[in-house]
Amino acid sequence: MLVLDDNVVSVALPSVRDDLGFSSAGLAWVVNAYFLAFGGLLLLFGRMADLLGRRLVFLTGVVLFGAASLVCGLAQEPWQLVAGRFVQGAGSAMASPAALALITLLFPGTEERAKAFGIWGGIAALGGTTGLVISGALTGLASWRWIFLINLPVAAVAVVLLPRLVPESRSGHAARIDVPGAVLGTGALVSLVYGLLQTGELGWTDPVVVGPLGFAGLLAVAFLAVEARTAEPLVPLAFLSFRFRAVANGATLLFSAAMYAMAFLLMVHLQTVLGYGPLTAGLAYLPYGAGILAGMWLSSRAVARLGVRPALVGAFLLTAAGLLLLSGVAPSDSYASGVLPGMLVTSLGCGLSLPALTVAALTGTTEENAGLGSALLSAVQQVGGAVGVAVLVALAVGRSDARAAEEGRLRAATEGFSFALAVAAAVLALGAVLVATLLKKSHRPSSASDAGGEVPAVTRSRAQPGPER
Repeated sequence: MLVLDDNVVSVALPSVRDDLGFSSAGLAWVVNAYFLAFGGLLLLFGRMADLLGRRLVFLTGVVLFGAASLVCGLAQEPWQLVAGRFVQGAGSAMASPAALALITLLFPGTEERAKAFGIWGGIAALGGTTGLVISGALTGLASWRWIFLINLPVAAVAVVLLPRLVPESRSGHAARIDVPGAVLGTGALVSLVYGLLQTGELGWTDPVVVGPLGFAGLLAVAFLAVEARTAEPLVPLAFLSFRFRAVANGATLLFSAAMYAMAFLLMVHLQTVLGYGPLTAGLAYLPYGAGILAGMWLSSRAVARLGVRPALVGAFLLTAAGLLLLSGVAPSDSYASGVLPGMLVTSLGCGLSLPALTVAALTGTTEENAGLGSALLSAVQQVGGAVGVAVLVALAVGRSDARAAEEGRLRAATEGFSFALAVAAAVLALGAVLVATLLKKSHRPSSASDAGGEVPAVTRSRAQPGPER
């Protein structure tokens, strides 16, 4: 549900604009408000989940998300829908890292954890790939309001079942929220995400972009300085500098940049160059979801047999090969011979990558900081996606504009699409090199401080997540 709402509004935006009277600039905030709140609040709520209880924060986030979905579905004015989307993003920022932290602690063994993350990622992938289909169907057959109202029964089921199925877990160390760190860290992320969101329309040199990005940098420096001097920091610097996780998060940043941009560029290419309608373009993505599910089924086995590093290197290179195949899709190509092969190879590589990245990024996390580790991973994914879309879409547009006079509109658009996907493939190849060289093989870790082996284990302060004391 949370991933589906990342893109469920895309197809419905024209109907929303006509119904509520949005301006062109205002309509973008139906999408941006969600990403701004989600990306900006992840670290704060991830740490709160560790300290206050992960199940409590998850359920609070789900309730908040459901209430905001109701507000969105009943909105009569543009500001009401934008406000509802912002609160939806805040609820997602609470629920998403708390849920991943609960899964991390429920499945401590490497193989079973990889399988659990594969299921988690598979469900998320289904949400991502079916969001466009569901949006097109509900908007066309009923009303755009149902893309939000459909969340209510899902949220209700989660609120009813989770307390009966999953025990509470929280850090055993009593600590206060690091208020200065929370303000600076949240401010830096919000400012960074805001600046990146503006680059698509304004470019990188506009003061509206440069100002927030520069301010985010200043806040980040101040955040690190405060965290280094705080007895109980929001994000301990030792947590950030732990090598295995740092490399994994760096690889996740590159992976997210390439894949978010691919999803955006391919959807535009299908509709503007190949002439697909919105619903047809959404249906064209269904094999992508099937490929991701197949890759995730294989991923846990690859991690168990080969180790995290070889599995990730192979997955990144396979995904890069798929992007190169997609980059060759021309206006005259059919779906079966042009789009589908590259889509299947890319999705298989993506499915292989996601669980292995999650295993590596959460290596060494314990009941003290599993929520923080999950939030950091999610924040890296959001920032990487925003950077990827901003940079690679700008490269595609620039190449298309340069070739438009010589080759015509469709051919120029194809040139831009191909160039951007080739760059995305190079980014993934760089990620493979990063993993191969920096994710060093060593012995199996026996503790959080020792983690760094080829098949790392998530450590916990208790053998099983029992009832709260």
